[in-house]
Parts: sequence; C-alpha cells; structure tokens
Amino acid sequence: MRPGKTNLITDVAGLRVGQSQDKHIKTGVTVVVGDAPMVAGVHVMGGAPGTRETDLLAPDKTVQTVNALVLSGGSAFGLGACDGVVAGLRGDGLGFEAGGARVPIVPGAILFDLANGGAKDWDDTPYPALGLRAYADRGTSVDLGSFGAGTGAQVADLKGGVGSASAILPSGAVVGALVAVNALGQVTMGTGGEFWAAPFEEDGEFGGRGIGTAGPARTKRDRSGATTIGVVATDVTLSKAEATRMATAAHDGIARSVVPAHTPHDGDLVFAASTGKRAPTGDDLFLIGHAAAVCLARAIARGVYHATAAPGDPVPTWADKFS
Repeated sequence: MRPGKTNLITDVAGLRVGQSQDKHIKTGVTVVVGDAPMVAGVHVMGGAPGTRETDLLAPDKTVQTVNALVLSGGSAFGLGACDGVVAGLRGDGLGFEAGGARVPIVPGAILFDLANGGAKDWDDTPYPALGLRAYADRGTSVDLGSFGAGTGAQVADLKGGVGSASAILPSGAVVGALVAVNALGQVTMGTGGEFWAAPFEEDGEFGGRGIGTAGPARTKRDRSGATTIGVVATDVTLSKAEATRMATAAHDGIARSVVPAHTPHDGDLVFAASTGKRAPTGDDLFLIGHAAAVCLARAIARGVYHATAAPGDPVPTWADKFS
C-alpha cells in the first residue's frame, strides 16, 4: 500500500471535509460530507462515549445511508454541532425523504476539551454555529493539527489535533482516515519524541524519527475526559454490515498508536463510510479493515505532530518539545 495523492481522507472519491474552530474557546468541529449519501457503520471501544444517531447505523436499521458524519469538541455540548450541519444540509435540500419532508441524517461523536485553558463561559452553546460553519467550509483540503475538532485536544503530555492519512490498495481502491486525537494515553514512546505508530510511517509524514524506547505508559493527570474519535472511508461499495466490520477493524489503529487505548475514561469511536464509487475486486474486502487501521494509526501521529501552540495551553506541542 502507498499513500494517495494528498495523503488525506479526501483521496477517497466523493468525500469532502469541512472544519471550523473558535480559538478563544479552544474548540471546534470537523465534518465529513458525502457528495452523495454514504453507507456508514460505527464501532465504539471506549468506556465513555458521547454520540448522536449512532443506533441507526446498525445493519438491521431502516435508514441505509447518511449525509454527513460529525466530530466535535465540547463534550455533551458538542453534540449540538450536528444541528448546524443538519441545517446546512436542509438548506441545500438534502436528506432522507420521510412524509414529504427531507431529513438530513448526521450521526456525530464528541470529545472532552473543556479543561484545556479556553474560555467556556458562553451563554448560548457555540456548537450549532460551529457545525454550520464547518459544513460551509467543506472541500478537499484538510488542515492538520490544531483545527476543527482537534483545536483544543490533548493527549497524555502533549497537544492533540486533527490528523488524516490515506492508502491505495493493490486494486487501486482507496482507503482514508480522519481523526481528532484527544486520548488519555500517550501517542509518543517513553520520554522521547518517537511515535508508537512509527512502524507504519510513510515518507517521514510525522517526522521520520523511527522507533523509540517504550517506557511506563503516562496518562493525563485529570482522567475526567479524553477520547479519540475518527472516520475511516473507502470508495469501494460496502454494505452496512461491511462498513461496520471496517470500523471495528480500524480500532486496531488506535491500539497501535495510543498507549493505553480504549480505557474506561476514553470515548474511543470510529465511523466507517463508503462512497460506493467502485465495485470490490481482488482482495479489497479482505484488506480494507487492515488498511483502515494503518491509516488511522498514521493519522493519529500526524494530528499530534502538526499541533500548534496557543496562549494558555496546559501542555506543549510535539514540535515545541521534540523538534
């Protein structure tokens, strides 16, 4: 496997990504939007998830496709970001037809970024507006690091962020990942700047530091909130059951790049999406889960690697500490 043209989830044909952020609050929203409705699945491995409309993604549920998938900061407040995305889709006349109305289908997940030094004294929750702005921003470029849902993210001892990566299968099919990294655990090894995801790095995409020395795993001092949430996607046509399997396998990417992962205090969740642009051929269905996990591991390291400092940050960035 090799990275796609831009090494972003938008290498998957039919996907666009939008982001918005509020630097004063230190929070934001990232949305994945399909040019057409997408088949989607989800799998949760963390013990403290925050979600919206994930039940309808089960293979036995009636609605077969979604219009967008939302990743947001803000803990439970951040679920309101989906309202903004729904409003944007409705304004464009998109959604599931029911009773003569169009109802946009927008599952979402949140991470906890309420203790990152930003101002949280709002009177009205900012997340619907951030969601609408993220939807309006959608395109094929993706800013990495301290943007969107990764604006105020933190890992054990560093700033987190938004990361993305892609891979091309032998058949030419494309798999991509997008993630907001806010894990309780470490993304780097021991006391050095080497990433746990180093064995999967492509072309020095997160510094080319190689493999370091493992040490005792460190976690955030305050274990009240964490979470790694992401989307893996492919242009291969999948059923809801196959998309769910892809999301399940992709969690291996979190386990390979965050130590410890899937703790009782993390809300680790992965969405999977298919744009259905090509029929599966060869070993596509066999390889998609593995490719999704590798892309997700790489994306997690890239999110931390590209984070940038802001006034009042309680932890340093990778660049400030190790570059």
